Amino acid sequence: MSDLHCAATLLIARHGDAEYGHSSVLTDEGGWLSEKGIAQAESLAASLATRRIARVHTSSLARAVESGAVAARVLGVDTRVVPGLEEFSVGALAGRPHDDPELASVVKAWMHGDLGRFIPGGETGEEVIARYREALLSIADQFRGETVLVFSHGGVMSFVLPRITGTVRDDPTAGRFLPNCAVAEVSVDGDGFTMRSWPGSSDRAVV
Repeated sequence: MSDLHCAATLLIARHGDAEYGHSSVLTDEGGWLSEKGIAQAESLAASLATRRIARVHTSSLARAVESGAVAARVLGVDTRVVPGLEEFSVGALAGRPHDDPELASVVKAWMHGDLGRFIPGGETGEEVIARYREALLSIADQFRGETVLVFSHGGVMSFVLPRITGTVRDDPTAGRFLPNCAVAEVSVDGDGFTMRSWPGSSDRAVV
């Protein structure tokens, strides 16, 4: 990496409120922004007007891409898709209820450090962390000394960010659910990742 000790600031946001073709079951569908989600992305971008955002980056899933496009238009900057920022896949469990016990068991195992467990047809915890970390590093390497807005997803953010910022012991995401278009601020320099803020809510209804 260049300029290792010049930190990049990543404002990592959950996408705006979205709708899905099969909203009552687990799915890997990209979805699309609702009118509420569009308004949320516009409001977030307006609130960041003074932060001199250099670019907007998004996962490849449609709800994040659309959020990025809305925000980039308000901010007057470019937007780019970065592979690796996607939500973890539900794999072969697609079509099951959201409270599926098999998925819950795997996620619980990940949270307790058993990162080798995998979702059938999906990824291990190790794989999720590795690809997400590399995606963030690729962004930070291009924007040393600058601030970028990154649209991603609540589940993967809550799982990965504490594990790459060294805050698992006092996990700031535990019991604090991530609202749509809420921003976690992370700085990246030669010493690694530092989480500056986590905007979670104790109200699970925000998810």
